[in-house]
Amino acid sequence: MNVKELIEKNKDYILNMRRYFHMHPELSFEEYETTKTIAKELDKMGIPYQIPTEEPKTGLIGVIEGKKKGKVVALRADMDALNVLEKNDVEYKSQNEGKMHACGHDTHMSMLLGAAKVLNEVKDELCGKIYLIFQPAEEIGLGAKYMIRQGTWFDEIDSIYGSHIWSGLEAGKISVESGDRMAAADMFKIKIKGKSGHGSLPNETVDAVVVGAAVVQNLQQLVARNYSPLDSVTVTVGSFHSGNRFNIIAGQAEMEGTNRYFSREIGKRIEKDMNRVIKGVCDAYGAEYELEYTYILGPTINEEKSSQTAAKALEKVDPNANSKMQKTTGGEDFAFYLEKKPGCFGFVGCRNSKVGADFPHHSERFNVDESVLTNGAAMYAQYAIDFLSE
Repeated sequence: MNVKELIEKNKDYILNMRRYFHMHPELSFEEYETTKTIAKELDKMGIPYQIPTEEPKTGLIGVIEGKKKGKVVALRADMDALNVLEKNDVEYKSQNEGKMHACGHDTHMSMLLGAAKVLNEVKDELCGKIYLIFQPAEEIGLGAKYMIRQGTWFDEIDSIYGSHIWSGLEAGKISVESGDRMAAADMFKIKIKGKSGHGSLPNETVDAVVVGAAVVQNLQQLVARNYSPLDSVTVTVGSFHSGNRFNIIAGQAEMEGTNRYFSREIGKRIEKDMNRVIKGVCDAYGAEYELEYTYILGPTINEEKSSQTAAKALEKVDPNANSKMQKTTGGEDFAFYLEKKPGCFGFVGCRNSKVGADFPHHSERFNVDESVLTNGAAMYAQYAIDFLSE
């Protein structure tokens, strides 16, 4: 069968679904209408599905069974949008003010629906089972774990494939490399407790602004002098709040930030290392501190054999599309699937300045070159077919 030709027949359908989803974005765990829309589309195709019984009951698990028994594969697309006010002047602009598909999840759903159409048409030629995972709440890192708890699909599967439309990659290119692809994403909050006082008498105080500034500086040295320069590690303090008046020395400071890394070994030690550095600084200044550390996502690491399957599928879909891409310090909760099951997470390039698709993800001007959607859909379908036939 020629999957690409079958997908091309559904080109308009994929495009129209993408634009519909783009016009009707919903935030994490609020994807109620999106779930209903996907359910209606699967009903039209005659594909059975399960909607989670666990609150908030968003997301959906469809299933396509081949004529004969065999292996089981899952294909995943995320569903949620962001709190972004869209600034694009397009006919399919978001109709939900302050909400926008600024990361491309609208394309993921439409591509998977296009693949579902084709896979359902050829199911009698398949051996095995395909689960269609429409996942909520990727943007807050909770959706994958939520979907894993729904039913038995995750226990059943032998492989999982997902992909992300990617503004950092030229339209027409697709990356399905093995190994490290996206970073772990942790979050931290630091509270500095000093002693406030009059701005003219610093000797009677413990200045939380000074202590906090020293903490920020020393956390940068933590990366530079404690981890190998061959490892990719970032410690970012994204917010720093202290004080409320020009002539009062602040007694408290609060900081929030994120750490990114690829090595699981670094993940086991970075909180301890941060505590050591912050404690040393605070002891030197006579301050106290609290560190609240949250492990949100692990690294997304593609399994070798699954990536080989994806590469062979890509050769059939478009031999000119195969592209190398550097790993990225962005995070993805697809990592939770790959911690327990072999699989591959691909990147579908969408950058094309000629059509205004050259803004980064999460931008109010983010958009995609829609011509790439058919290749993205074909990759979903071809991966499933090739894996089941291996």
